[in-house]
Amino acid sequence: MPAPKKTLRRTLLVTSAALSSLALTAPAALAAPSPSTSPSPSTSPSATPPARMSTVGGNRLGQAGTQVDLGSGAPVLPKDLTARSWIVADAESGAVLASHNAHWRLPPASTMKMLFADTVLPRFPKTEKHKVVPADLAGIGAGSSLVGIKEGQTYTVRDLWLGVFLRSGNDAVHVLSAMNDGVDNTVKQMNEHAEELQALDTNVVSPDGYDAPGQVSSAYDLTLFARSGLQKKDFREYCSTVRTQFPGETKKNKKGKSVRESFEIQNTNRLLSGDSDIPVYQGIAGVKNGNTTNAGATFTGVAERNGKVLLVTVMNPSKNEHNEVYKETSKLFDWGFKAAGKAQPVGELVAPKGAQASAQPGATASSGQAGGAGDASPKSATKKAAAEEDSGGVGIALAITGGALVLLAAAAFLVNRRWPLPDLVRRRPRP
Repeated sequence: MPAPKKTLRRTLLVTSAALSSLALTAPAALAAPSPSTSPSPSTSPSATPPARMSTVGGNRLGQAGTQVDLGSGAPVLPKDLTARSWIVADAESGAVLASHNAHWRLPPASTMKMLFADTVLPRFPKTEKHKVVPADLAGIGAGSSLVGIKEGQTYTVRDLWLGVFLRSGNDAVHVLSAMNDGVDNTVKQMNEHAEELQALDTNVVSPDGYDAPGQVSSAYDLTLFARSGLQKKDFREYCSTVRTQFPGETKKNKKGKSVRESFEIQNTNRLLSGDSDIPVYQGIAGVKNGNTTNAGATFTGVAERNGKVLLVTVMNPSKNEHNEVYKETSKLFDWGFKAAGKAQPVGELVAPKGAQASAQPGATASSGQAGGAGDASPKSATKKAAAEEDSGGVGIALAITGGALVLLAAAAFLVNRRWPLPDLVRRRPRP
């Protein structure tokens, strides 16, 4: 039986304070999946899923078609779903409530930016500043979505991440990649991190998700990326921001004084910002959308209702209607909240390799990917956890970048699923 929330919080506080001085060692990553088996961006992927797909998370997830066990009292799935692939999962327990071609390897578009953020975000403090040089913006694909970064201007890391999440700015991705020793190094790290997360359907070619030969992922993998990223405080902040001011270009005013003005950017996630034909989804808290010629529309979202947190990923609806990917996502969220506790799981979202390995007798190391940028010292992590205990939030995010005892690493990952969702979720009225 799961421990009460307060007991979990107190347990995590004690664990955080007592164990934060131990170092973590990430396991070596295996080779990334071969791009030779992936579809080329010059043609659309096959309309038929392969007969054999990955069985990570359970055998049923490797089967083509819809997988669901309704159980007693569970509602039937929506009838008008047209996406090539989708998945509905409990974000905290990892139970997959239903899926459709969950492991079909498809072009991901900008949902790949979730893996980019989960990989690179911890490497730079949000207050760090960077002056953009021409080389930073080299190699951006034609027709890319841009936030409007200018050469010669200085931006904080926080500015850049807001550009990534709100405007899906490929220019912001390339600047951050340049800061991270280049695009090639960033792609290598992303593929390694995908392996660590057991996202074995994924092969990264371009960090921004731009159509490229061999660049693929799956609804299952995208959901793993979102789940891992959401355990980072900064990731949660950026993906839940509806609108913000972004630094513009420095210009001289009429008096000859150099002035740098800002302009508003709005999140292109329509379940978060709303649109003419779709309302803001109640309880939505992120995560990331994408759209390219080869990928079609893709989206992964997280939402909370009555204490239940669900993740939904939808890839490439065939119905050619405005905002169709969000409409189908909304229907799956609605179904998931009604079916939770009634539908029997058909699979699970697996834990990272490091968390699994640490649970084995004789294990000596665990991955340190749970923390986020800005979760700096063990002492500050303990103070932060204590503050969140006092505030009575939805849960406690594991904010330790120092380490933890190996034998408790798997349990820590389990507790860490109960992250505090952004305040905007709590401010909105319940349906």
